[in-house]
Amino acid sequence: MTSFEPQDRAAQVLRALVDSAVDGIIVIDARGHIETFNPAAERLFGYRLDEVIGRNVNILMPSPYHEEHDRYLWRYQQAGQARIIGIGREVTGLRRDGTTFPLHLSVGEMTVGSERKFTGIVHDLSERIRLEERLRASEEQWRSIVESAVDAIVVIDAGGHIEAFNPAAERLFGYTPEEVAGQNVRMLMPQPYREEHDGYLARYMETGKARIIGSGREVTGLRRDGTTFPLHLSVGEMSTKGGQKFTGILHDLSARVRMEEQIREQAALARLGEMAAVLAHEIKNPLAGIRGAVQVIGGRLPANSRDAAVIGEIVTRIDSLNGLIQDLLLFARPPQPRPHVVEVPSLIATTMELLSGDPAFKDVQVDIEGTSPPVFADAELLKIVFQNLIVNSAQAMQGRGRIHVSVTAVNDGCQVRFTDAGPGIPADVREKIFTPFFTTKSRGTGLGLATARRIVEAHHGTITVESPASGGTRVTIRIPLSAP
Repeated sequence: MTSFEPQDRAAQVLRALVDSAVDGIIVIDARGHIETFNPAAERLFGYRLDEVIGRNVNILMPSPYHEEHDRYLWRYQQAGQARIIGIGREVTGLRRDGTTFPLHLSVGEMTVGSERKFTGIVHDLSERIRLEERLRASEEQWRSIVESAVDAIVVIDAGGHIEAFNPAAERLFGYTPEEVAGQNVRMLMPQPYREEHDGYLARYMETGKARIIGSGREVTGLRRDGTTFPLHLSVGEMSTKGGQKFTGILHDLSARVRMEEQIREQAALARLGEMAAVLAHEIKNPLAGIRGAVQVIGGRLPANSRDAAVIGEIVTRIDSLNGLIQDLLLFARPPQPRPHVVEVPSLIATTMELLSGDPAFKDVQVDIEGTSPPVFADAELLKIVFQNLIVNSAQAMQGRGRIHVSVTAVNDGCQVRFTDAGPGIPADVREKIFTPFFTTKSRGTGLGLATARRIVEAHHGTITVESPASGGTRVTIRIPLSAP
């Protein structure tokens, strides 16, 4: 196994994510030269991948942006003056055939090794522009267009009260038209936008000074259930017999934001893989030598002496550091299951047998009940998950108590539930429980549950953690019986 293997696997996952994206994804280097151009970008601009690799990204821009781009990129790198990096805006793209089109561009910055890269995600706005033109051109067709539109459409009067709320808006916000009719549109906005909206609309009606009307921008929406989400909002103004109206067309950006997070996560994991490989090579072997030498010294000391106790503590600290390196290596490598038929109850029993020799489990009893059809999975990877959960439960109960493990067949899947009698996990901690390096233990890496989730998800399964009102902690894993 080479030291680059974790990075190669992460790169494969990242490539699959980029290639399957609906929106165009373009990665450039610090000089503006194209390094990545996914299939969606090929369809959008009409270029093949081999035609753009290594060329300046300004070939995709009409004048005057074509001439200004290199200077803007240089200014940003020299002085940090950004006009688009880190945010999104509407710009114009240039296709290979010379035609231009409107698009929404969001640009992110990342560092790979020592090199600075910029990732642009582009969403074609042509359909939205055509929709706006049709709305303006034919008020008679307005109702049918609004009702059939894929994007959400909300129409308000000059006072900000909702007059129209199409089916796409219902799906997006979770309200029915009857629930929002006549209500102030600010009900769809979180703070601080909610408080600012009426003042902004009143100023526009008095002065005509617009900050968003006639253009588009990224904003945050508020659903009926209280959750927020990112969206692209474009607002148009029209005059009707009933007075002045404002039409908002909203496109949900949640999928794009999740994709950006996945791209950042995969890039971070690739860098983590490199670091873990270096740690294993440069630290692990010397650490083993140091541990051995310290033990030799300790063996020459009286067993009950103070110096022997110090030596024992040093060995414990070295073992903790070695454990961190092992956990880091395991977490950094994207799980690659090698599935075969696995009897889950037997695998749990085998895992427990491996732990039974540990003195920390002397007063811990694990009960396993139930059964399910065999799953198609990687036994060694699942063993890591089961061991992590059993150890966590034992530590929560301070090495004394009963862990109940139930196995059942649920909806073409196998459900495994671990229940302990510990103090439970507070709600604020449960929200962070799967975050890498987050731990509540005095000695812990914070990678155990994060690694467990990655392994379960690599099997197309799910893992959840609950703390019932009756006490204790309940961890539930569901894995498909067969590969999807």
